Amino acid sequence: MEGLPAMNGFDFVAHCMKKEGVDWMACFPANPLIEAVAKAGIRPIVFRQERGGIQAADAYSRQLASKGKIGVFASQGGPGVENSFGGIAQAFGDAVPMVYMPGGHGTFHEDVLPGFSAPENYEHITKLALDVNRIERVSQQVRRVFHVARNGRPGPTLLQLNGDVLGQEVPEGFTDYKPTTAIKTAPNHSDIKDGVKRLLGSSNPAIWAGQGVLYAGATDELMELAELTQIPVMTTMQAKSAFPDSHPLALGSANRTAPKPVWKWLGDSDTMFCVGTGLTRTNFGLEIPDGKFMIHSTISDEDINKDYAIDLGIVGDAKLVLQAMIEEVKAAIGDNGRRGDTATADRVAAVWAEWKAEWAPKLATEGSPMNPYRVVAEINAVVDHKNTVATHDAGHPRDEVMPFFSATVPFGYIGWGKTTHLGYGIPLMIGAKIADPSKFCMNIMGDAAFGMSGLDIETAVRSGHPITTVVLNNSTMGGYNHHQPTAMEEFGAGNQGGDYAKIAEGLGATGIRVEKPEEVAPAIKKAQQLNSEGKSALIETITVQQMDFSMYPELLK
Repeated sequence: MEGLPAMNGFDFVAHCMKKEGVDWMACFPANPLIEAVAKAGIRPIVFRQERGGIQAADAYSRQLASKGKIGVFASQGGPGVENSFGGIAQAFGDAVPMVYMPGGHGTFHEDVLPGFSAPENYEHITKLALDVNRIERVSQQVRRVFHVARNGRPGPTLLQLNGDVLGQEVPEGFTDYKPTTAIKTAPNHSDIKDGVKRLLGSSNPAIWAGQGVLYAGATDELMELAELTQIPVMTTMQAKSAFPDSHPLALGSANRTAPKPVWKWLGDSDTMFCVGTGLTRTNFGLEIPDGKFMIHSTISDEDINKDYAIDLGIVGDAKLVLQAMIEEVKAAIGDNGRRGDTATADRVAAVWAEWKAEWAPKLATEGSPMNPYRVVAEINAVVDHKNTVATHDAGHPRDEVMPFFSATVPFGYIGWGKTTHLGYGIPLMIGAKIADPSKFCMNIMGDAAFGMSGLDIETAVRSGHPITTVVLNNSTMGGYNHHQPTAMEEFGAGNQGGDYAKIAEGLGATGIRVEKPEEVAPAIKKAQQLNSEGKSALIETITVQQMDFSMYPELLK
């Protein structure tokens, strides 16, 4: 091999990964790639189960894809591939770019039942699912999965590594590897002109910003367009943090529970400019009512007219689209635009004030067990938002946290939930901590969610990536007494218990039990100090189940 020592296929894959800028890999043994990447100087981090490793790689990609970094996960073939399905499905649903490299049974056994073929079984939840069936194709196949993950609509890709192939020496003439890059698509100028003309001529437009704004690194452009046009902005759940909640034109994030301004502008707006979003309908987000002029800008033309009838489609990278919109707005109404007109911001502020007054009693609820809204309010008041990355978990914690926890800087919150895997929060925060060790990384989850991923607190401890986990422990699965009243009342089907602070101690973290509202802020401060000293923390808050949520469906009619 010219310029390279003789190496087998696994070692060459590691070499290619190094060229792609990979410096760590989430994994669960056994897979020969783990040893290969270690020899290449790429750190393998073993998680307690496959889904945790995938979700950590997922978070890493969400936080750093805008800078060219994407997460990689490797698992064993067979059971490892089977156990990984849910994590990859979540990444596919939430459009997260990452590369999954499982082991394979080998080409000699690939058609022998009950062998589990990763490419065949993952083709519907990945953008591209390949295997390496000839040693001469290693470079080509690695390049394909990285290229597809980086470009177009984001999503996971898969490359199955067959041991009987990758165990061979890579022959001369097949060892060149050129790393992939993200290709940016510029929008059609006439579409931009039509979109700007419609927005400037609308009486009550709104911007719906998706996570493509984060992936494109376009948060500054989004803010500039909003300020130039004085059009208010709501984000999708995945895009929470793409526009600061503290901004005068911020409406909030469109989770199924959302601040009142989101509901108000969804109902009253006459034109929606949706940018950096696939506009996928989901049970865990709000739908845009009929009767509006719909402008949809996305990187993938396949998403236009997918779930909504679109009046004007604009295909392009979110950053390039927003830059073009800004230039067209300035050409139409001047470099300063409508910055001096505060009428819309004043209307937004009035609805925020009305909503905050409605919810103030719950956010200040006294007593024990605690109302979860009081816990969230206390956390929101004490953390340094500019230096924090936070996330929710599935179920009631998502619906209680999303409206009331403020995101003030890009990537300060990881929103997720096209499919809602309990326990996502802990590995997400490990991945976020790997992406930026300077941040205070905190997940807020229910006790049922802890049961799904709690052991990966030990991964945070062992790997040296300290995080803080807040458990809202109400000893039940929130809301299920409405769905299954007989099962709950007669058999307790949905109730669970445990001392989660004690479990955290057994995993090497510091456990803190909180029973009174006034204890929450000191516990968060202690956790911040512990994290700064390299120690993970779990704060177990004893809460009640509550069934009131920030929902205003009447405003959508």
